[in-house]
Amino acid sequence: MLLEALGSALLGLVLAAVAAHRLAHRLPARSLVLATGVSGALFGAFVTHSALGAGSILLNLIGAVVVSAASLSLLLRPAGRLRRRSAPA
Repeated sequence: MLLEALGSALLGLVLAAVAAHRLAHRLPARSLVLATGVSGALFGAFVTHSALGAGSILLNLIGAVVVSAASLSLLLRPAGRLRRRSAPA
């Protein structure tokens, strides 16, 4: 179980580092992105481990990556400037 947690934390860190590198203009501070990736992966591994049990390490890691990616997607900002138009009177 310790290796599962370390593996999922490492996967979350790698996923967050790749996202921070490729989408730096759309994400907040790098430290927040890295922390969100790791914590999302640990939470995903916990939820998957609780649902499926200890026998499926690969599925637990997949669950960790999915929840980590979902957590990181919540940090994304819009690509362009938002244009606010007033409604015609």
